Amino acid sequence: MSNDCVKIRRALLSVSDKTGLIELATALDSKGIELLSTGGTARSIRDAGLPVKDVSDITGFPEMMDGRVKTLHPMVHGGLLALRDNKDHLAAMREHGIIEIDLLVVNLYPFEETVSKGGNYEACVENIDIGGPAMIRAAAKNHGFVSVVVDVEDYDFLLQELNLNNGSTTLKFRHQEYTLRSFVHSKLSKLNDPSFSVNCSLCTLRKVYILFSFFGNAATFRDAGRDVGFM
Repeated sequence: MSNDCVKIRRALLSVSDKTGLIELATALDSKGIELLSTGGTARSIRDAGLPVKDVSDITGFPEMMDGRVKTLHPMVHGGLLALRDNKDHLAAMREHGIIEIDLLVVNLYPFEETVSKGGNYEACVENIDIGGPAMIRAAAKNHGFVSVVVDVEDYDFLLQELNLNNGSTTLKFRHQEYTLRSFVHSKLSKLNDPSFSVNCSLCTLRKVYILFSFFGNAATFRDAGRDVGFM
C-alpha cells in the first residue's frame, strides 16, 4: 500500500520535445531534487548550468546503438517499479545498488511528425520509441509511489502539486494518471484523421506502433484496434 504523499527526491527526465525543459529542471533543482537524464536532454540541462547525472552513470553502460539502448536496464526499471513498502523489493534494491526514481518526465520520439512530413520508412522506424513507452508504463503501474508526466502542458500542474505539498505528490495526483490517459487518447484519436495520407505500409506501421506501445496485453490491443477501425 502506498503512502498518500510521496516526497520527490529524484527525477528522471528524458524528452524529445525540449519545450519548457530548462524551466522545469530549474524548478526541480531548486527543490533539492536530484536530476537524472539521457542524451540530448542531459546536454540541454547541463548546458543551462544545472547539475544532472547521466543515466549511463547509473546503469554502468554507455548509450549505444545510435541511442537505441539507453534506459532499458534493471537499474532504471527497478528504480521505477520497486514497491517502497515491500521488504523484498527494498532488499533487492540494496543488494543490487538500485536507486529509487520518484518522478518520470518523458515525451516520445516525434514518430507522427516524421511520418506526416513524408519521412521514408527507415526514418519512421528509427522514430519508434521503445524505452520511453516502457518507462511510462512502468511508472504508471507503480503510481502508488511514482509520478509520471508525459506532456509539456502538464509541467505547471506538476510544479503546483509540489509547491502545495512541500515537494511531494499526493496519491490523488498520481492515481489520476491524467497525463498518460490524455496522451494515449490523443494518439488514438488521430489514427483515423483523414488529413493523414501516407502509403499503406507506413500507415499500418503507425497504427501498430501507437497501439502496441500502450496496450501490452494482446486482448486489449485487439479491442483498441477494433475501436479505431484497425482490426
